[in-house]
Amino acid sequence: MSLIRLFVLIPFALLLGGCDLVVLNPSGDIALQQRDLVVISTILMLLIIVPVMALTVFFAWKYREANNPADYDPDWNHSTYLELVIWAAPLLIIICLGAITWMWTHLLDPYRPLDRVAADRPVAAEVKPLEVEVAALDWKWLFIYPEHGIATVNEMAAPVDRPIRFRLTATSVMNAFYVPALAGMIYAMPGMETTLHGVINKPGTFDGFSANYSGDGFSGMRFAFHGVDDEGFDTWVEKVKAEGGALDRTTYLELAKPSENEPVRFYASFEPQLFRLIRDRCAEPGKMCMDEMMAIDARGGLGLAGIALLQPADGKRPAARSAFFGPKSTTVTGICTTEEAVAAAELSQPVARPRDRTPLLGAGLPRPPLVSLAPPKLDASLLSRALSGT
Repeated sequence: MSLIRLFVLIPFALLLGGCDLVVLNPSGDIALQQRDLVVISTILMLLIIVPVMALTVFFAWKYREANNPADYDPDWNHSTYLELVIWAAPLLIIICLGAITWMWTHLLDPYRPLDRVAADRPVAAEVKPLEVEVAALDWKWLFIYPEHGIATVNEMAAPVDRPIRFRLTATSVMNAFYVPALAGMIYAMPGMETTLHGVINKPGTFDGFSANYSGDGFSGMRFAFHGVDDEGFDTWVEKVKAEGGALDRTTYLELAKPSENEPVRFYASFEPQLFRLIRDRCAEPGKMCMDEMMAIDARGGLGLAGIALLQPADGKRPAARSAFFGPKSTTVTGICTTEEAVAAAELSQPVARPRDRTPLLGAGLPRPPLVSLAPPKLDASLLSRALSGT
């Protein structure tokens, strides 16, 4: 009797586990379109799955051993009509799924700017998307509002019916930014920038979190997303400015250290171009940014003279080449403009001066001349004297 009660209660327990149906009842237009795609795709697949499951039960019952009156035809091997149904129905479903997925994949591209805030409301020409820069730290979320000069940790807000453009990056490992009520999930990766467009159509407070495991503090990497009207958003901005401090580079480097279950923090100002410093991994003072390094490489590099600017990454031991592991990791200590500046740099070991005595100009140095591979020309008189031994 107890087993019967247990089996009766199991469906109710499953229902309690799925009370939060935010994915099927979102509050943003992008999430609504994604919901429709999921529902339509599921229904199309069920057109095949349900008949197959029903026919499996039907055939097992019809051709059971105890069903003696059933027809017995051991020589049956082909049916044209059955083959048409078996192959045509799945083919049509696959064509429909492919067409719908191809269309919605382009319409719901996270990099595509929004052309509507709802099904019957296009974006007005004068409306500018709200810019939000997002950085996934270990293990907290940093939100930067460049238009308003504020930054927050583990809390953000946006006006209802206004397009939002997220620019996302990370500091150390890959995370996944996800607000189910707003839009789909998108990755935030170190050294890279991703983009997500979305809009919230209903006021309220919605859960946001990282949907990609990223370490010990992953479970507490959650934030609150507030959808408010324009007046409420202005009030929230003023609250951040009134209660927040300054997010300078020193404060950011302290904030970026791994920590778990961080409380909400407000910053009334932030370091100029902080998002770029995080994305290009150069928030530490004196460290070259990735975009600067790539610009130098695109212009031909620093040439042989640039070797004088390198020192070991640990700053302790000289760079050494290993036969098995390759050269030791090095970092660029700086870009100098004169030979005297190179001599004044604090290097871990004496460095031979480059042959090229022209000043170091950084990006845009001319490429070194090509070395001719042709053999040198020999003087005939010197060759005859060498052969004769004179």
